[in-house]
Amino acid sequence: MLIARQILVRTLVLAASGAVLAACGQRGPLYLPSEPAASQRASLPQTLLPAAVSAPPPRSPASSPP
Repeated sequence: MLIARQILVRTLVLAASGAVLAACGQRGPLYLPSEPAASQRASLPQTLLPAAVSAPPPRSPASSPP
C-alpha cells in the first residue's frame, strides 16, 4: 500500500510542478521596446552588475606642474 501512495504523491507533485511552470512567463511575442521611455531603462548587464557598468573608468593621476 505504501508504494501506491508514493506513486500518487509523486504524480500529484509532478502535475502541480508542470502546472506552475506552464503558468509562468510572458504572453505574446517578445520584442525590444523602441519608444523614448525605454531608453531610460537599464539593460541586462546594468541590471546584473550595476557597480561594474556604471563605474567610470579609472583615471591616471594628473601630473601637477613643478
